[in-house]
Amino acid sequence: MHSVILATASRYLLALILMFSVFMLLRGHNEPGGGFVGGLVAAAAYALYFLANGLDAARLIFRFEPLRTSALGLFLALLSTLPSLVTGQPFMTAIWVDTGIAPIGKVGTPLLFDLGIYLLVLGITLTIIFSLAEEDGLS
Repeated sequence: MHSVILATASRYLLALILMFSVFMLLRGHNEPGGGFVGGLVAAAAYALYFLANGLDAARLIFRFEPLRTSALGLFLALLSTLPSLVTGQPFMTAIWVDTGIAPIGKVGTPLLFDLGIYLLVLGITLTIIFSLAEEDGLS
């Protein structure tokens, strides 16, 4: 069943939900949220778009292979552990760098780790959703 209203609304909701997922990602270090929740919210945005517009449209708008996205996320999460090992600190100790830009403040390895988890969860979840849709012939 194709709904013109849902198809139209999903185009606008995709952008809003993705912005909310980035908000969840960025606030997650000090408050509830983070990479896992942000990745799930982003995957839900693409799942809504898929339900409204079909699998081919969802794959086209995502633009990346979901498994490669999850591999990149895993690489970033692992990369975030290296600065602490290089400086001789305990494993996964947060390393912070002051940007000198007042609104941004300090950035560090926890943000890189959360970004990696965000991409990992997004990629794995979309792989599952797209695979199930292909298997059921919902394209």
